[in-house]
Amino acid sequence: MNPLNFHWENQRAFLAVLRTGSLSGAARLLGIAQATARRRIEALENSVGVNLFIRSPSGLIPTEMARDLITHVETMSLAAEAFNRAASAEAVDSGGTVRITSSDLLGIEILPLLLQPVCRANPQLVFELSVSNRLEALTRQEADIAIRTQRPTESEVVTRRVGGLSVGLYATQEFLDRYGAPTDLESLSHLPLIGPDRNLADIQTLSEHGFPFEHQRFQLRTDNHMAQLSALRAGIGIGVCPRQVAERCALVRVLPGEVDFAVDVWIAVHRDLRRIPRIALVFDRLADALEAYLGGRALTPSVMPPENQSVPAREHSGFYVTEPTG
Repeated sequence: MNPLNFHWENQRAFLAVLRTGSLSGAARLLGIAQATARRRIEALENSVGVNLFIRSPSGLIPTEMARDLITHVETMSLAAEAFNRAASAEAVDSGGTVRITSSDLLGIEILPLLLQPVCRANPQLVFELSVSNRLEALTRQEADIAIRTQRPTESEVVTRRVGGLSVGLYATQEFLDRYGAPTDLESLSHLPLIGPDRNLADIQTLSEHGFPFEHQRFQLRTDNHMAQLSALRAGIGIGVCPRQVAERCALVRVLPGEVDFAVDVWIAVHRDLRRIPRIALVFDRLADALEAYLGGRALTPSVMPPENQSVPAREHSGFYVTEPTG
């Protein structure tokens, strides 16, 4: 094995084949010719001295050696992406990439609405939006900015609480016309409900805030919050939903005050990345927009800074920095 023959482009092709299952898929993913993808895989196999894939009519099947290398090449890919983001233009006017991570509900239902004016005012910036309930690590620079419903605790991370999602019970008006509105929590047992399936954290949170799980008639159970919202909008049953989202979806509040609680929303960035102007700009504008949105205020010019106005990094009474330990 000759380490001098290892090239990142070959390893990128290896990762692309792992993700797509074929040379043609890898070529499309990387924007190269299929023959180029094949040469890079063959070059990598020559470097390691073993076959990394079994060729079959259905595509390329990774060997045991390839599966052992997956974690390493994914780590290298994350490092390369972080390097490219950090090395891209320091000045906002020169453009660059900002990677944002958030949960599915925030990333699909809320963030695009708030990102729209930021994108329009800063066409030179490229945004990567990672929508996943997996907590991407800011300290490993898997993302530049994180928006989460639990306060990040990573070392050297600057966090800001931007408000809370006001969660309650909701249904469509058509559902209530058909089944009638519940008059108390006990009457929920006679109505179709939508709720979590196996997520013990969600079940515990709802139980602590008054949702009675015993003897309930669940028409649909799912741990995916977007699937719960879709079921609500389809009129399948009564379920929990943030007020800020429910109002946009024309859902009707059920039993106000019975199941009623707030879920904090946090925006976070690594302390070092906050010194990069483009990341500081996006962090501040998103933080202000989230505070306005979660607080029920319209996004006015006073909330969203005017076009081309630079927003310097600043201290804020809502910032908390988790200091390194040890």
